[in-house]
Amino acid sequence: MQTRLFFTLIVLIALLVTSCGGQSTPTQGDAIVFVAVPLSGFQANGGQTILGGVRLAAAEINQTGGLLGYRVVVRSLDDESDSEVAVTQASQVKSAIDAGEQVLGVIGHLNSGQTLATMELYKDLPVVVITPTASEKSLTERGYTNFFRVNANDNIQAAVDAEFFVSKLKAKRVIVLYNDTPYGKGLAATLVQELKQRGAETVLNLQVAEAQNRFPDEVAKIKNMPADAIFYAGYEIEAAYLRADIVEAGITLPMLASDGAFLASTIDESNGTAEGMYFSAFAPSPEQAANAQWIEAYQAVEYRNPDTYSINGYIAMQVLMEGVRKADTLTTAQVADAIRNNAIDTILKPLRFEADGDVVDAQIWIYQVVNGEFKQVQ
Repeated sequence: MQTRLFFTLIVLIALLVTSCGGQSTPTQGDAIVFVAVPLSGFQANGGQTILGGVRLAAAEINQTGGLLGYRVVVRSLDDESDSEVAVTQASQVKSAIDAGEQVLGVIGHLNSGQTLATMELYKDLPVVVITPTASEKSLTERGYTNFFRVNANDNIQAAVDAEFFVSKLKAKRVIVLYNDTPYGKGLAATLVQELKQRGAETVLNLQVAEAQNRFPDEVAKIKNMPADAIFYAGYEIEAAYLRADIVEAGITLPMLASDGAFLASTIDESNGTAEGMYFSAFAPSPEQAANAQWIEAYQAVEYRNPDTYSINGYIAMQVLMEGVRKADTLTTAQVADAIRNNAIDTILKPLRFEADGDVVDAQIWIYQVVNGEFKQVQ
């Protein structure tokens, strides 16, 4: 109810300002927030949804006078889901700082691999870095003082997913597939451990290539394996085709895919086979997390509907902005301390952070495709 009232108030303020012939204008100059995500290539949709959430949060802040009087300017960086490209793009953050611009922070990256690569640069810059989705556990074990994530890490996701297999699906023998990225490898390995702790067995463990789109060898092995369920740790670009090949081969085992595949494109590209498939996710869908006013505001800013990670981008920006407000300064160290030491209100719930940057009591949601749409089941 408080969240709904907040967004209704934002809409009313904007209407009142417009009706008076002007708006509350930031006067202190610009504060730049870089959003570093894939905006081209196979993960472009995921990156664009994050960017949209950040842009909406910035628009709301600027409508009401800005952040400590600064106009928040969002600049996008396309990392192309490639770590070398990500590092090259991240150098623009340093260049802006060296040029004397007021850079507040970085929202990004989408994937753990690119986040790990670029943190070697960001850790020495006066910026707060908040990833909306990178989940590789070691990111918060490296002693970064300016890094946070608003999503659960892979240890939490693996534990929730393993429990879902054993308790909800009654699976004792699980086939585990994963892509050849730090994210896929790490999540799959942790899931295997979590299944074992719950008395379940991993009967087949297979690695596939990132962006692979045909799986005849893998499907042949799956078909001959006595199993109760299938898990996939990877991205939507593989998951859609993997699911199609599995179903079209006549395999009817329940299948759970990780957060990396929790995008509408997995449904759209699966040749009609995604029905019944399960997904774990870092956030609820926009329709479940926000009200109609929020969705309309997003559409007005982005000219498209919000997708899953629009919520994550929006929350990451909320955390950054609220850290500035609570610190009452744009100084990086003080903003980071304010984020660590305070509850931060977000569209979902107040968030608290561990000293290492992980979210306290991070949550995982489980969805199933029902009638061609994601429906929350846990």
